[in-house]
Amino acid sequence: MMLAIKELKEGIAAFYDESSGLWENVWGEHMHHGYYPAGSPPKSNQQAQIDMIEEVLSWAGVTAATKMVDVGCGVGGSSRHISRKFGCSAQGITLSPVQAARANELSGRQGLGESCSFQVADALQQPFPDASFDLVWSMESGEHMPDKRQFVHELARVCAPGGAVIIVTWCHRVLGPGEQGLRPEEESLLDRICEAYYLPAWCSVEDYRRLFEAEGLVDIKVADWSNEVAPFWAEVIKSAMTSTGIMGLFKAGWTTIKGALVMPLMAQGFKMGLVKFNLITARKPDAAQQN
Repeated sequence: MMLAIKELKEGIAAFYDESSGLWENVWGEHMHHGYYPAGSPPKSNQQAQIDMIEEVLSWAGVTAATKMVDVGCGVGGSSRHISRKFGCSAQGITLSPVQAARANELSGRQGLGESCSFQVADALQQPFPDASFDLVWSMESGEHMPDKRQFVHELARVCAPGGAVIIVTWCHRVLGPGEQGLRPEEESLLDRICEAYYLPAWCSVEDYRRLFEAEGLVDIKVADWSNEVAPFWAEVIKSAMTSTGIMGLFKAGWTTIKGALVMPLMAQGFKMGLVKFNLITARKPDAAQQN
């Protein structure tokens, strides 16, 4: 049963308040999948996460930014990396007060306190004026959004004309011709994942494409990087089974333990082709194109 929106948001905030410290202790400041392309030499998981940011920017054709927003910012890892790369300012939002405070703390320690700032805010009602940012970035937060239409609307609203919108998110597979929905066993698996990770109903990358089109975004491009992230969940499970991981889980509490117990289901979902790791990018038309 899907949670009511208020309960969902409270659950998301509590989940990340409780679990973010453990994740950072084991994996570092980047709270997302790593990039492990076939045939690449061995690398650390932390390097794979940095590579993910770099590869997403390259794939989206983003070579510069002056002001970015990180929607679902975690502890600010993407914001700080991109701020250093482009010399841009970054603002991040999260539902978790613990994450926002830690993101600001880490930015100050790393000498980025003036250029990077983070606050508690709702991605569906962002506290920014229209056309505020030339890079709108969402790395693995879209799956938490109960209203995907409003989510995309807000991303487009705060994007400046000519700016880029990038979403990297978990999706379910694209439905085949004649399919009205996912199979019952697929729905059952996703429901179990949703319960543990405080997720609303899933959608496909083609659903996102339609939402981007409805907002008038142009140069829309999508990709499926499920193969490129395939080793990730095995690595997460492995890290959870270390002494540090086990002790951290028990210290963090039941919500985090429940999330850990569901990790094999994510791996199963990827293996059966149900869970997809998708990218969606587009550009907001400049003033001349809007007229």
